[in-house]
Amino acid sequence: NPNRREILCMNCTRTDANGQLSFSAFTGNFLMVPSSMTSFYNTKTTVETTRSGRTAYRYEGTLDIQDSDRICPKCGKKMHVHGGHPIAVQHLNVGGSFGYLSFRRNQLECPHCGATVMQSVPFMADHHRITKELLQYTKDLLATGTYTLKQVSEITGLGKNTVKAIDLKRLQDKYTIDGQTLIKPEQTTRFLGIDEFKLHDGHRYATHIIDMLTGHILWISHGKKKQVVYDFIKHIGLEWMDNVEAVACDMNSDFQEDLEEKCPHIQPVFDYFHIVKNFNDKVVSEIRKDEQRRLYDEGNFEGARQLKRSKYILTSSRKTLRKKDQEARDGKVISKGSEMFCKEEYRRKEGYEARYDDLLKENKLLFTCDLIKETLTLAYSRVDETLMMKDIEKVMDLCEETGNVHLMWFHRLLSKHFEGIIAHATYDMSSGKIEGINNKIKTLRRQGYGYPDDDYFFLKLFDLSRAEVVRNPKSHRKSD
Repeated sequence: NPNRREILCMNCTRTDANGQLSFSAFTGNFLMVPSSMTSFYNTKTTVETTRSGRTAYRYEGTLDIQDSDRICPKCGKKMHVHGGHPIAVQHLNVGGSFGYLSFRRNQLECPHCGATVMQSVPFMADHHRITKELLQYTKDLLATGTYTLKQVSEITGLGKNTVKAIDLKRLQDKYTIDGQTLIKPEQTTRFLGIDEFKLHDGHRYATHIIDMLTGHILWISHGKKKQVVYDFIKHIGLEWMDNVEAVACDMNSDFQEDLEEKCPHIQPVFDYFHIVKNFNDKVVSEIRKDEQRRLYDEGNFEGARQLKRSKYILTSSRKTLRKKDQEARDGKVISKGSEMFCKEEYRRKEGYEARYDDLLKENKLLFTCDLIKETLTLAYSRVDETLMMKDIEKVMDLCEETGNVHLMWFHRLLSKHFEGIIAHATYDMSSGKIEGINNKIKTLRRQGYGYPDDDYFFLKLFDLSRAEVVRNPKSHRKSD
């Protein structure tokens, strides 16, 4: 190209084209590295070894002074060079080798007013001694949500604290107005979900509110008190809340009363998962323990032995038990707690469903629990509130007839949340998205070995809930 002049300088080349780094591989072949290093001219490239044993390319050169740098910011007169010092700016890696730009940064002084300023570096990122290209590359790695801070630090060669600062600034620019105030969602939603999660050890919790249609987190705050709901409504505005029809929440919190106090038009909905979870944990499991102790006291050791290690069977649905039995017949190894058997052992055992039936025959309370679970399953399949109301009332009658302390507790639970339970027939809402967010929270905390900075952790969760997931990328390829 006759318009480009290349000058050989030691082991590198120099080009008059702005923004072109050139260095030699020391074999006589020159490698041209495209960049946007405005005003920087590479004059020498050396290879060094860092203290960690990795290779580093040092691109030494000069930095031209821009015309705008020579204008005094105070009086507008022309400034002159008055000293300076060499600096090194970290650049993109070349494979596993680090890259640094080394040049002299001049200081300029105004002879008229005495003001001094440092020469601007157009390609250096703000607040960090790195290039803008390396800053953008680091942001791209963090935006994928795949890498931890430590992994990004190892890939880019930056310190872990520097990577965190870059990620925090990226998240603040994306989700906040001034670094503190969250940006309000642009679109309204018909359904919300609210739940608390464990933040740190020592019974410290936080509450998140999500859009049930998109799965996006809209609000996160410390604690699990009514003030969380009040702060969210104040942030989002009552006009925005007028579009919300229902909210999914569990039955172990006061969120229902808090929402009804501020927005009485919103219908709380309690889904099948939380109902059955409470029934299994607080009723079936406790009845099993009580019956086992009663049989021991009566001297029926064989009956007590049958109830031992049967929690999984008693709290599972028949559909799950049949699936496990079929897997055993197919030769798959089944492992759940103390239960483990494969095809050969299955012939000597009665199977999950058969053992479940035997337990029901021997115990009237457990038989009643099975009948309640079947009725609950039927109730949550209804699309008419009247039919669902009759099913729930039947469950409450069964609990009351037994007089058992645990079943009476379940009766009070259904009675207290009766309206929100039968509302499921109208608003077929599931807590799947909420539980999915809770699993993501646990995974993120485990991968990062904990996040002591709560504000940064909350912003990470905002970003995580908005990540696009393609479950089977190959299926999206065009057919030949």
